[in-house]
Amino acid sequence: MQTFPAHFLWGGAIAANQVEGAFNEGGKGLSTADLLPKGILSPHQPEAERTPGIKDVAIDFYHRYPEDIALFKEMGFTCLRLSIAWTRIFPNGDEETPNEAGLAFYDQIFDELATHHITPFVTLSHYEMPFGLVKAQGGWASRKTIACFERYARTVFERYQHKVKLWLTFNEINMSLHAPFTGVGLPEDADEQSIYQAIHHQLVASAIAVNLCHEIIPDAKIGNMLLGAVNYPYTCNPDDVLAAMHENNKWLFFGDVQTRGKYPGYMLRYFRDQGIELKIMPGDLETLASASVDFISFSYYASGCASADPKQKEVGNIVDSVPNPYLKKSEWGWLIDPKGLRYLLNLLHDRYQKPLFIVENGLGAKDSVAENGDINDDYRIAYLNDHLVQTREAIADGVEVMGFTSWGPIDLVANSTAEMSKRYGYIYVDRHDDGSGTLARYRKKSFYWYQDVIRTNGAVLKP
Repeated sequence: MQTFPAHFLWGGAIAANQVEGAFNEGGKGLSTADLLPKGILSPHQPEAERTPGIKDVAIDFYHRYPEDIALFKEMGFTCLRLSIAWTRIFPNGDEETPNEAGLAFYDQIFDELATHHITPFVTLSHYEMPFGLVKAQGGWASRKTIACFERYARTVFERYQHKVKLWLTFNEINMSLHAPFTGVGLPEDADEQSIYQAIHHQLVASAIAVNLCHEIIPDAKIGNMLLGAVNYPYTCNPDDVLAAMHENNKWLFFGDVQTRGKYPGYMLRYFRDQGIELKIMPGDLETLASASVDFISFSYYASGCASADPKQKEVGNIVDSVPNPYLKKSEWGWLIDPKGLRYLLNLLHDRYQKPLFIVENGLGAKDSVAENGDINDDYRIAYLNDHLVQTREAIADGVEVMGFTSWGPIDLVANSTAEMSKRYGYIYVDRHDDGSGTLARYRKKSFYWYQDVIRTNGAVLKP
């Protein structure tokens, strides 16, 4: 098997808060993402303490999207995963009437994609929510946020029902366990009781959105999105095997609820053991049970190991794990494990028996521009080649994979650190960590490589 399925979707993935900029244009309100990393890190700090950051302009996709989408088309994209900024539609989150300027902006985006025959694949909430809801009601700690999200989801489903047929609810929904402000609008030092209660509200909201999508756009598909933080046992010691099982269950739990419609027994035990008591209102469990997602999507960048010995754990990029001595690391310390993607694809397919979509995968690295203007990112080509080869192997294993949208097809601003130097793109953006640069776009070597991959439907990949 040298190529991918005939209708395999090829493309890239971006997030509104990391590319758009224009953080206060078109009636947009402040989001939690706008306040990271140099601004407000707690809902209890005054808004006046916020300082301007690189995300205020980001890469200016808000004004330059026709140019960028044309470059995506030149590569051969058949799909672009992007997100709607909730605060462009409901600036404070609790308005009764949506912001027409924000709705019109995304109409323009989807129309531009349609002109180039690129399928839009839309995430409702990608690491952001209205900061107004955080200030007024503590973010997802409040049940009131469920109704606000429902109003938002209904609004965009009704508005774009004829333009968007692929949807996701929350980006990397399990990240709330590691970054509560980013995920659910809680302080970074929030306790597990508060975090899991907020997660419950978010899971109910996700289920409501799934049902709304099926009702309003019957021919659409809507999925969830997991951070694929797969862990291997550090050794064959049964204690390490159990440690890996527990670590994997921490994030698979979200997929279990969103697919099977109920809290799994292992999480109920965890809640009992930790003294966590969720306030589950009448109708919540029925809502969860009624709304199985159509497919599972996930990000995959690295694997980790789990050990029963807490001394083995190493601090990582948000998610901590035990280093794997058999793998090399990227510049940012992420373990490079292409075969882990094949393992994860099989694991998820066996567990859920649903189609899968790889919606984020890529290599963050420091790229340099040669004197002649060339940007030779062979390391990125090697990384993506090897992961796509393993994706093809998983498909040969019998796994149903809908598509592949690599993260950051154009250089963008890191969410948690506001770095531009950690580049993922096939397209170089002349902007730097200090905010300098012309914002000009340049094709990297990987641009032409990915163009060939898509053109040949994977036939040029090297085993």
